[in-house]
This record gives sequence, structure tokens and C-alpha cells, in this order.
Amino acid sequence: MNNKNVWEGKLVRLRAVEPEDWQFHFEWNQLSEMSRSLDQVWFPQSRAAVRQWAEETALKRPEGDCFHLEIETLDGRLVGCISAHSCNPRAGTFSYGVAIAPQYQRRGYASEAVRLVLRYFFQELRYQKVNASVHDFNAPSIQMHVRMGFALEGQLRRMGFTQGEYFDELIFGMTAEEFAALQANPDRNHRKKPNGNGNDLPEDD
Repeated sequence: MNNKNVWEGKLVRLRAVEPEDWQFHFEWNQLSEMSRSLDQVWFPQSRAAVRQWAEETALKRPEGDCFHLEIETLDGRLVGCISAHSCNPRAGTFSYGVAIAPQYQRRGYASEAVRLVLRYFFQELRYQKVNASVHDFNAPSIQMHVRMGFALEGQLRRMGFTQGEYFDELIFGMTAEEFAALQANPDRNHRKKPNGNGNDLPEDD
């Protein structure tokens, strides 16, 4: 039996929200591109509101298998967050969202955080399929999912609106068996797959 913390990788660990994390989230809320890539640009929140959110989230019990976790480096720098949602234990499917602050992107933090979550859901909770929805303008996220070995399963047209334009949603998926095979043979992660427009995407960020 491996005694290593399953929430810790070679680059990052995942942990619960602490009340003092509010300031990081307040700063991230000011970054419109970060908000737009993850969800949408919201109305500004006060410091008091974000502080209250952090305090309540730190004490909140998980709702089923859904959760929100912070991503920090092994030396304790908070760099982003990841959440699991749309969890369906009966079908064994779930989805997630991940965000990394701009100054910490392109360092492998997001992909390792995703792998930690997938490993937990597949190996500890017996889920069998993960789905990820990516905005078609979010090239870094598309490239990350391609690199990790996700299959592009579909494209939903005109599912959102930002900066005066409609955008499509790309649906990526991976089964538990595919994840296990990729972990056993990491070299298979680096391959090209078509994007939503039928073009090849690069292997690197």
C-alpha cells in the first residue's frame, strides 16, 4: 500500500480552501480573461463578499462527490483552483473545471492537478468517465486536453457569448480504462488530434 498523499504530485498538491485564501481569489476576480476562460465575466465583488465566501467554503461539507480545491505548489504558493461538478455516481460520470493564475501558466500545474483529480475519481470513487467542456477560443486548454490524451467527442455551436461574439463549446472525454493505459505508457500522451475545425493542434503549449 502506497502511503503517499493521493492529492500531491511532483509539482502541486490539492487542498481545501482556507479562510486566508480570500485575497488570492479577490485578485483573480479582477482578471477578466481568467474569468472568461473559466466561466464568464461577472459583476465586481467586494472584498467582504469574497472573504465571506472563503470563510464559508472552508467550513462547507462536500455536496456528494462535488468539491472545490485549491492548487498550490509543493513550497506552498497558491497558483489556482480546480473543482469537480456534474457528478453522477449511478452512471459513473463527472466533469471538472480548472484555472491557473496567468503568472503560473505553462508550467504543468493544470495538467498535474487534473491527473490527481482523475486518479482519485477513477481509483477511489469508481467513476468510469470524465467529461470536460472547453470554450473554442481557449487554445491553451484545448492543447492541454489534447496532450493529456482526451478524445474530442463533440462540438456544441453558439453555447456562450463574450466580447460581442458567440462561441462554441468543445466536449472532451476520457474513460477510466483510457486513463489507466496512458498512466502505464506516458509517451502516448503526446499525440496530435483534430480540433473542432478539423485542423491539427500542436503537441506543445
